[in-house]
Amino acid sequence: MAKVYDVPADIFVSKLAEILKNEDIPAPEWSVFVKTGTHAEKPPQNSDWWHVRCASILRKIYLHGPASVNELRSMYGGGRPVGYGAAHHKDASGAIIRNAIHGLEKLGYVQKIEKKGRILTKQGTQKLDKLATEILSELIKKEPGLKIYS
Repeated sequence: MAKVYDVPADIFVSKLAEILKNEDIPAPEWSVFVKTGTHAEKPPQNSDWWHVRCASILRKIYLHGPASVNELRSMYGGGRPVGYGAAHHKDASGAIIRNAIHGLEKLGYVQKIEKKGRILTKQGTQKLDKLATEILSELIKKEPGLKIYS
């Protein structure tokens, strides 16, 4: 069985976002107007960015868990230019990450550990590993000479 480490991140996140779109994880009303952090100049241009962010957060918790909201804010943050000098790091919006995590907790994919952060539940881990196995088998069918080192 393949793990999330074995598949490309962009393919994995896009497929997981499609799955989350069909499940009961609605985007908040304010998600149309909000920027993703103080480092961003504009709101996201992708109309289903909320589900992509939820999928990405789920993947990051799988890879780096237990992960707190502050750690995820730092991961999703970026540089903001200050005057003529170099850019300084600014954290991403905590409300976006918090609301996404609450939605994933309602689905039963994520659980909170006191004073440590969030980790995936057994159901969440199984879902991500199953999706990774499907993606890897599709990639092998497309490219028969693909070498898998895991």
